[in-house]
Amino acid sequence: MELYSVAILIPCYNEELTIGRVINDLKVELPSALIYVYDNNSTDDTFQIAQECGAIVKKEYRQGKGNVVRSMFRDIEADVYVIIDGDDTYPATNIHSLIKPIIDLEADMVVGDRLSAGHYKNENKRIFHNFGNDLVRIIINKLFNANLKDIMSGYRVFSRKFVKTIPISSCGFEVETEITLHSLDKRFLIKEISIEYRDRPEGSFSKLSTVSDGIKVLKTIFSVFKNYKPIVFFTFISAIFFLASAIIGGVVIYEFFQTSLVTKMPSAMLSAGLMIIAIISLFSGFILDAIVKQHKENYELFLNNSRI
Repeated sequence: MELYSVAILIPCYNEELTIGRVINDLKVELPSALIYVYDNNSTDDTFQIAQECGAIVKKEYRQGKGNVVRSMFRDIEADVYVIIDGDDTYPATNIHSLIKPIIDLEADMVVGDRLSAGHYKNENKRIFHNFGNDLVRIIINKLFNANLKDIMSGYRVFSRKFVKTIPISSCGFEVETEITLHSLDKRFLIKEISIEYRDRPEGSFSKLSTVSDGIKVLKTIFSVFKNYKPIVFFTFISAIFFLASAIIGGVVIYEFFQTSLVTKMPSAMLSAGLMIIAIISLFSGFILDAIVKQHKENYELFLNNSRI
């Protein structure tokens, strides 16, 4: 393991109560690793405490975890990347089992699975967070025909190739969802390893907003339908307009067969317009699906030719 350089990445915002313990525990488990703390405009002593504990501390002035992760992936050079939250909810003792599949080339991303052993639901007292995790997991697994257990874990390990070829576009806590979606869409090797999870210590508060960040995650999934699976997205849209057109037009056609007249001209025009929209949506899906496939081929060629 000494042949590989390991970087531990800790995004932080107001974690003065826990960041010291997180850094010290990681130094005990992996003393050869470089520990980076990116402070995201903390108003407490997170920056100073992290420095005193021996971490490499930098500032990220653009607010949001996604912005922090983007900067970390862009700035830091290593063979193995570990990302972990600074709230002391993930035990450092799990780090060895998470790193091993990356070093053994068995995975491009290893996810610390909080859910399978029941630790997260037992420790986390925020009911809607549990519901949100389950909802996102079900939708993504259905969409990509996958069987992932923990979509939104903040404890992950990545290969260098994965880190240096992923375009991070999200700004906030939806970044974990974006990373998972990218890995599934680009068919990276993913491995999940069950880990322990403990709730935040007393006096430490989650920065995750159940409502606003939940909406952002759902928006991310919506965008994935549109951007990664356009044929599914636009076929669904087309089906809605086709059904509406058929219902409205059916009344007009029935009247025509009964009387040989069309007295509901506005309904006939509306039905025709909805049918045109349905056809355009369907063909848009076909065109965008071809573009997405071409993008995937270009991405594969980029990976094959890159020397990362």
